Amino acid sequence: MFQFLEKAVLGMALLRIISGCIEITAAFLMMKFNTVDKALMINSSLAIIGPLILITTTTIGVIGLADNISLMKLIWIFLGVCLILIGIKS
Repeated sequence: MFQFLEKAVLGMALLRIISGCIEITAAFLMMKFNTVDKALMINSSLAIIGPLILITTTTIGVIGLADNISLMKLIWIFLGVCLILIGIKS
């Protein structure tokens, strides 16, 4: 099954799977510790991981498209990711 996937798609999917596993683990840790302050600390660490996964998966995707996409479109994609990161910054 994986031999038919492009390397960029496989890399992006694996990063998202890893990200999902981290999110599920964080949820279980919140339930295990059962205190609001520890849950908030765990949630704050997820706020750091999320944008890193977003940037990495987007970078892999753009690199995979680099030969098929114009420079202007690459600039628009970069600006879009920057706006997302500015929008979620608290």
